[in-house]
Amino acid sequence: MSQHEATLSWSRGGRGFGYEEYPRDHTWKFDGGPEVAATAAPDYKGNPARVDPEEAFVAAVASCHMLTFLAIASRKRLVVDRYDDAATGFMEKNADGKLAITRVVLRPKVVFGGAPPSADELAHLHERAHENCFIANSVRSEIVVER
Repeated sequence: MSQHEATLSWSRGGRGFGYEEYPRDHTWKFDGGPEVAATAAPDYKGNPARVDPEEAFVAAVASCHMLTFLAIASRKRLVVDRYDDAATGFMEKNADGKLAITRVVLRPKVVFGGAPPSADELAHLHERAHENCFIANSVRSEIVVER
């Protein structure tokens, strides 16, 4: 149905290539426009001032859930004024004993313009958003929405 592309660029920059010394910093480019300063996670010698793949994964899950939620709310003629989330991904050993982000917990806080939906209706909106989120449907990690 559609394709999504990113380019990645890394250079050793003349540094040694021992595990302790090679640089982890690199860039991601999207759609020929935005460029993101990326790196490894700090636990793996990355630069904490840059985005690491694990953080990007958690952000992608949270962003997809939000965008799907907004689409569903809009179609139901609900007005959303603000949506904030403090998502957390958990890196743990999976069933195969390999490190993986096994769980992502989303903590969305939604402010509606006008009358907000009931707690049950809000829960149903989040359930539908989760069921229809492209990223959630693409990964094996458990994704939990806390309310």
